[in-house]
Amino acid sequence: MDDRVVNIVVAGLGGQGVLTASDILADAAFRGGYDVKKAEVHGMSQRGGSVTSDVRFGRRVYSPMVPVGEADYLLVLEPTQLEPNRRYLKPDGVVIAPDRVEADSLPSRRSLNVALLGVLSTHLDIPERTWLGALSARLSERLLEPNRQAFQLGRISTSK
Repeated sequence: MDDRVVNIVVAGLGGQGVLTASDILADAAFRGGYDVKKAEVHGMSQRGGSVTSDVRFGRRVYSPMVPVGEADYLLVLEPTQLEPNRRYLKPDGVVIAPDRVEADSLPSRRSLNVALLGVLSTHLDIPERTWLGALSARLSERLLEPNRQAFQLGRISTSK
């Protein structure tokens, strides 16, 4: 493990699962042996307003906030949230947006957040089994299988 800190901003609208996605991501990184910090900005989340969550992990992380221009990944659940959050992305950073997965192939529209985590997972040095453990820990038994399917769909979509 090198000293590099991985910076990820998850952005969307209230009710889309931004906080759930960032919780799963943070748990997967922690289970992967990294120091993890997470911060959330809820805004008007109850009314469908903007919600962002920063997740940072590495050997040692001192601050939970991703500085402007330092995000390695910007995961957006709602296309309208790309431009307001693009300033966080590094010049060579990666945008992971809803068009990366076939929405009609998802077991549920509500699993888009987990499908996009599947896409993100192919970019990170965290084993797939670790991600699946984080999913199992965070989701109820009723929601687990459809979200596992969505996660796998996201992982597969990157190989197309």
